[in-house]
Amino acid sequence: MTKLRTLPLLLAAGALLASSVALAEPKRPECIAPAAPGGGFDLTCKLAQSALLEQKMLASPMRVTYMPGGVGAVAYNAVVAQRPADGNAITAFSSGSLLNLAQGKFGRYDENAVKWLAAIGTSYGAIAVRADSPYKNLADLVAALKADPSKVVIGSGGTVGSQDWMQTALLAKAAGIDPKQLRYVALEGGGEIATALLGGHIQVGSTDISDSMPHIRAGKMRMLAVFSEERLKDEGMTDIPTAKEQGFDIVWPVVRGFYVGPKVSDEDYQFWKASFDKLLASEDFAKLRDQRELFPFAMTGPELDSYVKQQVTHYRQLAQEFGLIQ
Repeated sequence: MTKLRTLPLLLAAGALLASSVALAEPKRPECIAPAAPGGGFDLTCKLAQSALLEQKMLASPMRVTYMPGGVGAVAYNAVVAQRPADGNAITAFSSGSLLNLAQGKFGRYDENAVKWLAAIGTSYGAIAVRADSPYKNLADLVAALKADPSKVVIGSGGTVGSQDWMQTALLAKAAGIDPKQLRYVALEGGGEIATALLGGHIQVGSTDISDSMPHIRAGKMRMLAVFSEERLKDEGMTDIPTAKEQGFDIVWPVVRGFYVGPKVSDEDYQFWKASFDKLLASEDFAKLRDQRELFPFAMTGPELDSYVKQQVTHYRQLAQEFGLIQ
């Protein structure tokens, strides 16, 4: 009698498990890029979109939607306040997002407001100019800034205190220039920086090497420096000098990844985490990442959550040093 009762219970449990697994896969998968098309957030979403499609991890193709504003602030607030339990959507973030969180630029929400999902690669900050720029290296740029900082218009993703601003502020500080004297134009991500630079609206772009490589390969832009420990080995990057070898000890990695809303179910979260764990261990994914000029950086779940909290603490200290927060 006990065996007869146990069988229906086992069947019911099996059916429930199968149902939960089926429900865990998003029906309308979406990647939110918190900026206009063409920049690093777009690149991050497109990488996940391509990889998940190639690996057949989603039954439905993942769409990319754009939600520009505040270099991630608008998207962050929308996810937390309006779509906290939406297991269909993942949202791209970068080290710049964490820097803004450290300064309270995302409003009332801090780094504890979302579930950090996966980091899938890293790039590095860089200083870009047009191919016909008179600045050939960082020494040329620093000399021009010392002569008259108001004549050098620098485009950066975000306002004072943003990641791109911080890169040139660190450069200015190392050169003995007051960062507050620099002339900035706030733009929305790497795509707009490239457009403004190529259009002659700015003279210098404080940007990300991944965003810029297509324009460099096309012969339209040059890199004065990349903020990496040593020269990058990828095709087309070996000739780009680091800031360190030019006498400026500045390193700025740009980690890229995703988060989900704070009330996304454990089942939905685990589906995404398992998918990214599988992707990040795949050679096919490594090839796709390399094609987008990103370098290895793989971290998911609790490990990523711990990394994010540590980085935000570090960025908060850095912001205090520059008088951006009290």
